[in-house]
Amino acid sequence: MKYSRVFIDAIKYVLPPVVVSTQELEARLRPLYEKLHIGAGQLEALTGVIERRWWKEGSTLTEGAVGAARKALAASNVRAEDIGTLVYTGVCREQFEPATACAIASELGVGDDASVYDISNACLGTLNGILDVANRIELGQIRAGLVVSCETAREINETMLRRMLEDNDMENFKLSLATLTGGSGAVGILITDGSFGGDHRRQLLGGVTRTAPEHHRLCRWGLEGLGQGMLRPFMSTDSVSVLKFGVELGMRTWKAFLKKLEWTIERVDKVVCHQVGVEHQNTILKLLGIPRAKDYATFPYLGNIGTVSLPLTAAIAEERNFLKPGDRVGFLGIGSGLSCTMLGFIW
Repeated sequence: MKYSRVFIDAIKYVLPPVVVSTQELEARLRPLYEKLHIGAGQLEALTGVIERRWWKEGSTLTEGAVGAARKALAASNVRAEDIGTLVYTGVCREQFEPATACAIASELGVGDDASVYDISNACLGTLNGILDVANRIELGQIRAGLVVSCETAREINETMLRRMLEDNDMENFKLSLATLTGGSGAVGILITDGSFGGDHRRQLLGGVTRTAPEHHRLCRWGLEGLGQGMLRPFMSTDSVSVLKFGVELGMRTWKAFLKKLEWTIERVDKVVCHQVGVEHQNTILKLLGIPRAKDYATFPYLGNIGTVSLPLTAAIAEERNFLKPGDRVGFLGIGSGLSCTMLGFIW
């Protein structure tokens, strides 16, 4: 994949107001820790996540996504009626149908000639959305598109805390641990052909995708049956295997990415990775040969926000002058499935 006229005009985000520390979650798990002889502080030590955010009770995904989208539009010369495609890419959605994107488009006042739909691909959804809009722009079908996402961790965090106390054995603890790193947030990414004015920054040069679908059962989030028509949410992650096979897939994708963009490791100025945890960060940077100084991380204070993590981290990195005009920047994304997408920008 290569592009010649695709630009990110703005990346904006909304952070939820409720800050929840890892210490708070561990305090609720004290009976489990005592039974399994686990010392306090293990969750933070293993993941590097100090705190995460929750939306207020009663908040909707549409509200968060619309807030981020409005910020992105306000930072550009693009109006809602200029949007040719609106894609919602969150793992969390309002309901099975209609598409959550429909409610967002209605709130924003997007025109009736725009394509409006959801894309779902675990934590890679937002990068898939960027590529979908980029393809439409490159083909001349639209001038501008909006990729939005909102994730919420409150519900699954609460559910897994209860289940860990009920199914209080070491095996369930291991499979549930990654769930507690989840965070919440919303992001809006405005992508154009550069015809709306501005400084033509954040140009998308291209990218690659590689998959390993044989590992699709390593990380799962959904509903499971309890009998008599009853369902309950669950999440299960084999963290050791996800890291092992995810790194292997990341290595393959990284080599293909550098070849496609005709970059060397030395020519990559900065990277923004999907925000999982400290072990994943250390392992992937080391094996890809990327110095830590070139990476920006938000997971210690925001956790893993799924599809929102990578673009939100990029937005914060830009605000704090880590991503600078002219930088060659790699977005390194990976999601359950397993799937890996890497995109290259001139920032």
